Amino acid sequence: MANPKSEIRNPKELVRPLVRELHAYVPGEQPKIKGLIKLNTNENPYPPSPKVIAAVKAATDGRLRLYPNPTAQLLRERLAKLHGCKAENIIVGNGSDELLAMATRAFVEPAGTRRAGQHAGTIQFFSPSYSLYPVLAAIHGAQTNVVSLDRDFGIPPLALLRKSKAWDFRAALTYVTTPNAPSGRGYRTAELEALCRAQKGVVILDEAYVDFGEENAMALALRLPNVLVARTFSKAYSLCFQRVGYFVGHPALIAGLDKIRDSYNVNGLGQVAALATLEDLPYYRENFRRVIATRERVGRELTALGFKVLPSQTNFILVRPPRFAARDWLGKLRARKILVRWFRYPAVKDYLRITIGTDGEADALLRACKAVNG
Repeated sequence: MANPKSEIRNPKELVRPLVRELHAYVPGEQPKIKGLIKLNTNENPYPPSPKVIAAVKAATDGRLRLYPNPTAQLLRERLAKLHGCKAENIIVGNGSDELLAMATRAFVEPAGTRRAGQHAGTIQFFSPSYSLYPVLAAIHGAQTNVVSLDRDFGIPPLALLRKSKAWDFRAALTYVTTPNAPSGRGYRTAELEALCRAQKGVVILDEAYVDFGEENAMALALRLPNVLVARTFSKAYSLCFQRVGYFVGHPALIAGLDKIRDSYNVNGLGQVAALATLEDLPYYRENFRRVIATRERVGRELTALGFKVLPSQTNFILVRPPRFAARDWLGKLRARKILVRWFRYPAVKDYLRITIGTDGEADALLRACKAVNG
């Protein structure tokens, strides 16, 4: 018997209108051309510790048929020891991006719900900042309150935020990237604390790059009940491939997130790798030092070539190139097998973001810049 003819004329109509109209997050280009020097996605140029690689290899045995620990218990206990708190202060995710998405679901009312006040459905962040934040808000159907950073990418003074009334001190969820991306600007813990204390809703201090900076705000997550600090093993600890991140904060916030966490959300090899990483921190601290030293050298040499190089406390720099538009430089460097990042957003469209690579990669970048500059 023949199948009855489908009544569905256009499968696109099966997708929610909100999703059909969504502008998805665009990650950095993954090169398909052999030999490109990849300075566009802020990966650590140095490999994981040999002890980490050995631990992961040793774990590729019969355990692969088993589910991993569902709450990453051993990893949470080890992180709690590192940060001077308890395991119930920590939740581990499939990269910090998963946890940022979970936070939107846990703390923000989607459009159309009746919880008192419009603030309950608002996600707030500065601009320019991590381009995933508006995507998470759009997926959730949340309102967004976007406030511009200063011209030098600093956080506007608290008094000015109050006076302008642009900032929503009752927003359900506020994201602050610190140090900032894509600018690399670092923020003082004191100014972050003042902002967090003024907020009525949850504040997430996204510290993906903090190991390359001068200060961290971890103490605020353990001192203030509305603050979560986000960390990742990707940027500083060379584990992008494994996708492991975590939040630290008040047990009530962590418990709320845990209720909506996917079962077995962190793969077993990722847990093994992260645990082994924490057992070899001196190796990584030496890599931080190397990255920072290379960052400062590249900044000085690009400045001598006529680039405007913004101060950075991350493993990348934001630079305004001379002679040509930043977008033209993107193509000219790519033609010389150097891959950097350009954003079309008005506040940064005149800049390139350049990941700090090895010294050899830095030398190749500088040679290419000299060739383009003429």
